[in-house]
Amino acid sequence: MLRKVFKLALCQVKVVKDIRTNLDFSRKSVGEAVANGAQVVVLPECFNVPYAAEFFRPHAENVAWPAERTPTLQLLKELSSQHKIWLIGGSIPEIDDADRLYNTSFVFNPNGELVSRHRKVHMFDIDIPGKITYRESDTFTPGNALTVFETEHCKIGLAICFDLRFPEQAALMTKDGAKVIVYPAAFNPTTGPAHFELLLRARAVDNQCYVAACGPARYVEEPKYYQSWGHSTIIDPYGKVVATTEHDPTIVYADIDLDYVDEIRKQIPALSGKRLDIYDVTKKN
Repeated sequence: MLRKVFKLALCQVKVVKDIRTNLDFSRKSVGEAVANGAQVVVLPECFNVPYAAEFFRPHAENVAWPAERTPTLQLLKELSSQHKIWLIGGSIPEIDDADRLYNTSFVFNPNGELVSRHRKVHMFDIDIPGKITYRESDTFTPGNALTVFETEHCKIGLAICFDLRFPEQAALMTKDGAKVIVYPAAFNPTTGPAHFELLLRARAVDNQCYVAACGPARYVEEPKYYQSWGHSTIIDPYGKVVATTEHDPTIVYADIDLDYVDEIRKQIPALSGKRLDIYDVTKKN
């Protein structure tokens, strides 16, 4: 019997100061991923501009705006339709009609239709003395919803970077049927070595699903800007690293075996064996 498998690609593209250059990098990387058989393709967190407040508002996009004002969204629509793929557009600065900014991931189906979006729920507000201080909430508004979308392969959960640190969010996406959880995630060289793989493996083991995180390549030419950890990675439902990389531009691939998800969940009934008479994790909206 044929196993239910699809190929996932994480495009670890470099993000520089020029948005047109970044969109060109993304176009080429997605094209290469498709040429190598990818059916679901992921771009990194903040793939169209550097992760710096000075770029967010000038390059923010709104889905209601005309095409000439939304070059990133138009590219995602074009590439998904052209290549007949599911395209998870990492994240970009989104602006709403009330002038609020969000760190948002947009999902396009193989017909080039926008079918889902995730506004980052948990803001990256950290202060590690002598190493890194960043307050994402000074610029972005947090989202207020969890995101799971349906594909012909399976349901996929979607969250962004700092969301990875919150197991309840992943548990609720799994409860909603996700067999794969994707995190566009620009961790940094301080927290990345300590926590990135650890958190990915934890979420995979907790939820007995595939977990993938796609970060941008490191922008070493401009050290004054936020430096990404890179290391785009895919973890299987048993907690094994099945594909990863360092911090240079590249593409990470893995075959996502959905039958294996079912097998692991049957062999180790950690999900079906929950004591819901004692505890539960519930969604409030």
